[in-house]
Amino acid sequence: MKILLSIKPEYASKIFDGTKRYEYRRAIFKRTDVTTVVVYASDPIRKVIGEFDIEEILHDEPQALWARTGEQAGITKTKFLDYFENKTKGFAISVKAARTYDTPISLDRLMVPCPPQSFMYL
Repeated sequence: MKILLSIKPEYASKIFDGTKRYEYRRAIFKRTDVTTVVVYASDPIRKVIGEFDIEEILHDEPQALWARTGEQAGITKTKFLDYFENKTKGFAISVKAARTYDTPISLDRLMVPCPPQSFMYL
């Protein structure tokens, strides 16, 4: 099963160049059979630019997540903590193998009317 995630272009590019090994989320999908994340790079790119396989999903308190993943976070600790402000738990999706598409894909081509706020099952 694949999901579509909206990710800011600066973070998406770090996933595909290997400097960001975790994608952080405050909420996560319920299905346990999701194996692949399809990446929609948000404004100004507004295209689906690639995908990555999920190695594992960590769920813990933000400080514990940072302790386990911070060295490969691809973001600063300040941005990480700001993102999880007032949250007691968070998620870190571990990137197993990332692949960029030769040609970015528009959402129209996928018959998706608008970018997902959080995620969308494909």
